[in-house]
Amino acid sequence: MNAAGFTFDFRPGRIAVGAGCVDQLGTELERQDIDSAMLVSGRTVGTTPAVVDPIREGLGHRLVAEFPETTPAKTLGTALAGLERARTEGVDAVVAVGGGSTLDTAKVLAALSSHGDSAAAVARDAVETGDLPVATDGDPLSIVAVPTTLAGADLSDLAGVTLSLDRDADLDSERADDGPPSGGVRDPRLMPDALFYDADLYRTTPQSVLASSAMNGFDKGLEMLYSPLSTPITDGTAARGLRLLRSGLGAISEDPMDADRLSDALAGIVAVQYGLAGAEGYRASIVHAFGHGFSHGYDVHQGTIHGIVAPHVLRYVFSEVDGRRDLIAEALGLDVAGRPADVVAEAIVDAVAAVRDELGLPGRLRDVEGVAQGDFPEIADAIHADDLLAVAPDGVDPSVAEIAAILERAW
Repeated sequence: MNAAGFTFDFRPGRIAVGAGCVDQLGTELERQDIDSAMLVSGRTVGTTPAVVDPIREGLGHRLVAEFPETTPAKTLGTALAGLERARTEGVDAVVAVGGGSTLDTAKVLAALSSHGDSAAAVARDAVETGDLPVATDGDPLSIVAVPTTLAGADLSDLAGVTLSLDRDADLDSERADDGPPSGGVRDPRLMPDALFYDADLYRTTPQSVLASSAMNGFDKGLEMLYSPLSTPITDGTAARGLRLLRSGLGAISEDPMDADRLSDALAGIVAVQYGLAGAEGYRASIVHAFGHGFSHGYDVHQGTIHGIVAPHVLRYVFSEVDGRRDLIAEALGLDVAGRPADVVAEAIVDAVAAVRDELGLPGRLRDVEGVAQGDFPEIADAIHADDLLAVAPDGVDPSVAEIAAILERAW
């Protein structure tokens, strides 16, 4: 962070956290003068009564359509089909319920909606050019987010998308060079206008999904602290969020989940991502770049990869630079006062590995089905080309060979 000063431009929608908070959905839409909404969700979440019934009740008469069709592939074709349904029903907003794939699909849908009758043509062009803009003079549909996982990418105006009009594109068996290309869209108008983190809904999410997503969210807090785009504001929210997550994430493995600890986890996941997608740039960094290396051709949650590689990536970062290790150690509640820098670094690595172990995630790449050592050169190339590697901590610039060596250590 530049000691001479900083800028911070972040404009999230209204945030509600707490058990039963989706009861306020209708009231919030009324406050925003939104008369009609479409529920957007995955095929499992959207047909699970314990999830959708409270949301239906909260929305009341403003819910006029449902689109339970999103998939982890999050293709342009799915977003376009959702937009066609939204237009048929004449909705003013989409209520995205679920994990990152659904939230991303809703943002892409909203981006396409800004182009009016040209949306289908813009989608076709995006497949060819890789460019998916929000129309300069357009007005995207409003987005309301109801997350049910802990990945921590909800307070964001950024969305990833698979550039294919095939709604059922099978990406699991394809490598990045063979399958449809990935793209993204970012615009301040895609920030959700309201977000509801309802503890009751998180209780319906499978423990394995929550655990993987939680590791992804936890790592966002770490990376916010050593990001070259950090500010005193993001330092404060990320550090407090990490403390809350360390206190609360253990609830995920409990049955039933402890209400207080789950509340800490939800508050923590909001805090660690506050400011993540500011106007100055995206504050995720090298760990997320490593996760993206496995985003094509591997049927594995990003958080699972994070849990395995994060300790090794952090050890590499600390071998190159200070990485604000004292601040990170303080945020993690580690008693390292007066200890040598290398001891502080190793304590942080151990603490992150302990979070992974508490979540029940694997600790080696060899334990992930479908990942082979022979893939490492291709994965290392993808990591090295990832945009987030450009915002690694100042002084950290790994070569492809160094990235491959980190993957070998994680094997």
